[in-house]
Amino acid sequence: MDEVAADTFVRVAALSEVPPGTARAVDVAGRRIALVNVGGTVYAIDDTCTHERVSLAGGQVTGEIIVCPKHGSRFHVPTGRVLSLPAVRPVSTYAVKVEGDAIWVSPQPRPGQGMPHRR
Repeated sequence: MDEVAADTFVRVAALSEVPPGTARAVDVAGRRIALVNVGGTVYAIDDTCTHERVSLAGGQVTGEIIVCPKHGSRFHVPTGRVLSLPAVRPVSTYAVKVEGDAIWVSPQPRPGQGMPHRR
């Protein structure tokens, strides 16, 4: 895997490929990341549910929440926080830039915030 500088962003998709209310999986520097469009704002989170190795991009997006399609764990997209069991660990998030129709993602993960059922 190639090393990528912390301040580097990688072009991963066109904005038109991730309409509001949807998610799409992409590869960034060897990591599988889910792009999630929440009302026109694009977020990037780890694509793999922390409960089981299932793609979150295949889950339902409702507002700022994405639901794991296997067992229903819910994650808060902007923060990565896990909101419901069976998952107990948050997913990492990634910085996103949108320039015109291009979506750019930093390959450097940021730890997800919070634990389930705690505010």
